[in-house]
Formats: sequence, C-alpha cells, structure tokens
Amino acid sequence: MNVTDRFLHYISFDTTSDSSSGTHPSTAGQLDFAAMLAEEMKQMGLTDISCDEYGYVFGTIPSTIPDYKGTILGFIAHMDTVDAAPGDNIKPSIICNYDGNDIILNAEKNIVMHTSVFPGLKNLVGKDLIVTDGTTLLGADDKAGVAEILTAAEFLMAHPEIPHGPVRVGFTPDEEIGEGADLFDVKRFGADFAYTMDGGECGELEYENFNAASARLTFRGVSIHPGSAKNKMINSALLAMEYQGMMPEAQKPEHTEGREGFIHLDSIKGDVEKTVSEYIIRDHERNLFEEKKNYMTRAAEYMNSKYGNGTVELILKDSYYNMKQQIEPHMHLVDTAIAVYEKLGITPQIVPIRGGTDGARLSYKGLPCPNLGTGGQNYHGPFEFACIQSMEKCVEVILELIYSYSVK
Repeated sequence: MNVTDRFLHYISFDTTSDSSSGTHPSTAGQLDFAAMLAEEMKQMGLTDISCDEYGYVFGTIPSTIPDYKGTILGFIAHMDTVDAAPGDNIKPSIICNYDGNDIILNAEKNIVMHTSVFPGLKNLVGKDLIVTDGTTLLGADDKAGVAEILTAAEFLMAHPEIPHGPVRVGFTPDEEIGEGADLFDVKRFGADFAYTMDGGECGELEYENFNAASARLTFRGVSIHPGSAKNKMINSALLAMEYQGMMPEAQKPEHTEGREGFIHLDSIKGDVEKTVSEYIIRDHERNLFEEKKNYMTRAAEYMNSKYGNGTVELILKDSYYNMKQQIEPHMHLVDTAIAVYEKLGITPQIVPIRGGTDGARLSYKGLPCPNLGTGGQNYHGPFEFACIQSMEKCVEVILELIYSYSVK
C-alpha cells in the first residue's frame, strides 16, 4: 500500500484525545486504531509486536544483517488528533497539480483557503495536496507520520536484500494532551536513539522545544446581592481580570515568535463567587521559563496581600523541558538527518519548536529523540493539508536514516 492510500485509510479513524477523561488512553477510538495498526504490522511480518491496554503499539522490523551489533534506531509517531476541530467524519479530497491559487474547500459554506493567509501554498505549485472540506481537521498531525513509518516498514519487509539492523517502531496515544510519553516504556521499546515523525514540511528538523508549564489560578470572591454590595462584594471574575492585567503585554503569544516565550491565558470560567483561570507558560531558555513562573507567583502573592490570604490559589505544574540539552551529547542524530536531507535534495530547515513533542519527554527518559517533518501544514484546524509528494519523500528519509545507521 502506498503512503497516500495508507494515510487516507488512517484518517477514517476518529482518534481525538480528551484531556478531561482521566483514562489512559483518553478515548476509546485510539484503542481501536492501535489494534488495527498492530494487526497491520503483524500482516507485514514485523516481530515483537505489542499493543498494551494503554494504547501503546510497538514492533520491530527485523535485522537483515546477521549478528548485528550496531545502533538500534527507532521511529515514533502519535495516533491521536487534537480536539481543536472535529476529528470524525473527515471528507478529504485531493487537489492534483495544484495551480497556486486560493483553494475552495467548501463552496456551499464559502470556506476558502486563501494564499494570502497561507503563503506556504505558493511553494507547492504542481504538487498534489490532500485537503479537508473545511469542517474538520485532516488528521495529518500525526497520521502522516504513522503512515510514513509503516510504508517504510512495508518496503523493507518486501526487500530483505537491503542490509539494515533491527528497527523499532512505536505509536503513542494522547500526545496532543501532553500525555503521550507518560506510560511509554523506554526499556521495553529497546532503541538506542529514535526520531519522532511529527511536524510540518518535509525537511524540518527540530531538536529544541519549549520548556512548558501549566498554571491554574482559583480566585475566590464574596457574593452579595448587588443592591447591598457596597464595601462587601468581592467579584472573583474581576479579580481574575486584575491578575491578567498584571501579566506583561509583550509576553502574550500574539506578540511573540521564534525563541520568544509567552504567558498565555488559555481559558477563564467563573462568576462572582469563584473564577478559575488556566494558563500555559512557555520559553526555550530555562532561566526565562523560571522567571515567568516566579512572576506569576509574585503576582498571586501580591493579590493575597491586597485582598486577604486565600483569595488567590495558584497551582503550577511543569509539563516538559527543552530537549536540546539531551540531544547535544548526541549531535550525530542531527548531523545524520541533515546529511540524509541533502542527499535526497531536501533543504534542511532547523527550527526551534514553538510547542513540544513526545520526543522532548522521551529524551529526558533516556531516549534521545529529535523530530522530523512529515509533509503537512496548518495543523490543528480545518485548513490542515498534506502534500503527497512530501509524504513520499519522508518515507525516503526514514529509509535513508535506517541505512545510514546500519552501515556505520
């Protein structure tokens, strides 16, 4: 099966994750998809296949080199999709030989992907694009990665004459809600190093990501009938607004780019008596990351001194850290990927991730794991699309990486 057909099959599975479920995996659809992938790997002839109760799928492309003693490489992608847009009932279509103009995704609903908004489209003239109907996401994040890994696996299984060592394959649940590495058994996975296939354009290479934390603030007010509220009422919603007003304007995400971090108010819900604000904190530099958390702590302490202890409760929780310091001792992972890109005529794009991947946390669990692009763009929304030629090229990247490490 080619990568396009495999991808189109995979996106028919609804694998939207749910941060509020409290289960592992967070949704049953991921288990269904995991079971299907495990069966597909079995039919291909992969070995050591496992699919546990948490939805982690592992398998091995067997070595074709007798008594292989070299590096054991792994490739990892995540199965879930984000809940920012519907992930079920996806109706993809293929734009063949794209002409560089605006793309009408849904004429009935007047949903158009404009090149003025998405200028990256201009770089794909003459390519074939898989798009949505404008009402759902596509699922390229990260089913493109899953499809590319298994297409490469199928090719190697069909060509035992190609020399290579054992290659470990892993698919994770719940990456989009930050839990993809929670129950990932690095020892059982058994690779020395790995690459996550989970990103944008083919040629992207990331070994830096944000340090990340979440903050939950609970503001407690005093509810009094507004007719007799003078000098008695304390409106918790206004307290939350006051707190947000203390956050640095320049550190809102809408004012940042590149390696610049931010403090982002993600949600706010409440009334006079109680209001809860949810924040995320991000920065590539660890010292600036800590400064942001300290700033938020001082702001909460100030409000408690102003309105009374217990008015504001702040809970900070670190999510993941910049993988750079874990990758730098193993820069061969970066150098080899760059060499493969150049060999295949792909321009490397080394960029810091303004987010995180499973690989960031796995790197801290002892599995150095930079990230490679998969050929998709505009993730987490209905304008998401994937380029067929880019996905095909990503399959070649995986195969070349396997060969490069096998012959060292």
